[in-house]
Parts: sequence; structure tokens; C-alpha cells
Amino acid sequence: MTIMKIDRDGLADFLRRCRDRVRPHDVGLATGPRRRTPGLRREEVAQLAGMSVDYYVRLEQGRGPQPSPEMLAALARALRLSEDESDHLHLLAGRRPPQGRSQGDHVNPGLLHLLDQLPTTPVQVLSDLGDVLAQNAMAEALLGGVCTVSEQGRNIVWRWFTDPAQRAAYPADEHDYYSRLHVADLRASLGRRAGDPAATRLVERLQEASEEFSALWELHEVAVRRASRMRVLHPLIGLVDLDCQVLLAPQGDQRVILYTPPVGSDTAERLALLKVVGTGQFTTTT
Repeated sequence: MTIMKIDRDGLADFLRRCRDRVRPHDVGLATGPRRRTPGLRREEVAQLAGMSVDYYVRLEQGRGPQPSPEMLAALARALRLSEDESDHLHLLAGRRPPQGRSQGDHVNPGLLHLLDQLPTTPVQVLSDLGDVLAQNAMAEALLGGVCTVSEQGRNIVWRWFTDPAQRAAYPADEHDYYSRLHVADLRASLGRRAGDPAATRLVERLQEASEEFSALWELHEVAVRRASRMRVLHPLIGLVDLDCQVLLAPQGDQRVILYTPPVGSDTAERLALLKVVGTGQFTTTT
């Protein structure tokens, strides 16, 4: 596990530069005739952040203690930092950035446009908890349409561990691999969503419904799914080898998954056939 360390010099420089760019009128302070700098004074930042002047001065001089998350949040507000700048402030101070605004179930129109522009490539948008939020026609033909079903029914982790019929779409000797992949990725998401009710509820439901999930969850394996190889047994085109490329949306709680043909495989020809023959009756999970 990587131990985060405070970068005192970097923190001091960043605080000074942010202070210099904030104008007094931006924070409701009057601009007096004796002000020698267009930015804020150190004592003004300390007052706005609710800390002692001595404490803030030591931070700017690179000799202060490690600020608490609460103190960093107060500094971010006082200096009018953007979300990205606040994250940078936390990292300089050796702290984990706070969880930003989540995208939730709303899929950006730009991502929906991307799905439509890839007519021969199966593409899905998933939440970090495994909810299928959007898919193009090829993904529906290959993997089944699940975006409009119930909350539990559209979650690929829930379906994998509670509906044995879903596993029939994958070679039996790979079931254990996919189970561990799902659990490790969900564990990573739960870490990013500390205290989030939806994530906690999903894990609790899975533990109640599946002994296999509970056993794997106890292993505490963590691995964000970024790229992988998978094989799907489709009833119309047979066994299909796929490379899964995972692209994270800026908010981090959504991901775009592209299912592409591996080099040297016949997957491209099989997908072209699938595009012609249509969806059939096929529902699975990935």
C-alpha cells in the first residue's frame, strides 16, 4: 500500500500562489489604500479558514504540521479553489482527496453519442457498482438488453451471483475468474464510496443471497477493472473472444467498456454476422 507523504514545499508554494490570485472583493473584504499586494494577506486567509495566523504562516513557510482534512476543506473554501485544485491541495498535504460529485445514473449525452458512433463495436456504460446504464445496439445483441429492467436486474454483479442461468454464457472453467474479478472491482468501488448507502446496501444484499460472494468478499481482494480478456458463448454466433477496454469517465463513478476483437481472432467476422442476424433471445452479464 502506498503511504502518502506531505509535500511541505509544494504545499507552501501552492498556498502562496492561490492566496496571491484571490482578490479581497472576491471574499467580501474591502480593498484599503495601504494594501501592498492585490491578493489576500496571510492573516485574512487564516481568518477566513478559521485558524490561527501562526498556523497558516507555518504552512506557507513549509514547516507546519500536516493539516487535517477539515482544515484543508476550510482552506479550499477560503481560497476559492476549484474541485481539481482542492484535490491537489489534499494530495500535497498527504491526504486522500474527498469524494467528488458523482454522475449517478445520468449518462452524459457525449457518451451516448459515442455509443451511436460505434455501430460495429459493442459498447456499454456501467456505474462503478456494476449497473448497466447504457448500451449500443451491438452490445444489446451480444450481451442482452438490461438497461430498462429493475435495479437489481441491471446490476451485473448481482445477476452473476444470484442467477445461475447467466453463467451459462461463459465457459465453466472461467467462472471462478469472473467471480473474483467482480468482487475485487466492487471492493475497490466500495473503498472510493466510503459510507455510501447504495454501495453498502448492494454488498449486504449480495452477502445474504450468495455464499460464494460472502466467501470471496472475506478475502478482501481489491482490483479496479481496467482491461481484461473474456469469452462469451453466444447462441447464434458461438464462442466469441473479446478484449475489454475500460475507459473511466471524469467523475470516476462511470466507465465505458468497449468489447473489441483480439488480434488474430475471428471475432470481427462473428460480430459482423451478429449485426446481420440480430439480437435473438440472449441475456447475460459481464
